[in-house]
Amino acid sequence: MVKIRLKRMGQKKAPFYRIVVADSRSPRDGKFIEEIGTYDPTKDPSEFHVNEELAKKWLANGAQTTDTVAKIFKAAGIEK
Repeated sequence: MVKIRLKRMGQKKAPFYRIVVADSRSPRDGKFIEEIGTYDPTKDPSEFHVNEELAKKWLANGAQTTDTVAKIFKAAGIEK
């Protein structure tokens, strides 16, 4: 199964995430298929950038989102 989820980057106590499309069996920070955006929760308000075309393409192909990514997509105006 393909999932759209977060890949943690950044230093200790300063998280920064990349929104990636990955196989659900691969580890959180492991191999991924494609990077489609970024998410920075340390800023106030939290900041995100999403490539809408790629996100819609992967959702149309049956990729599942995690809860956090679903909230980011909702804020970005990307519907399933």
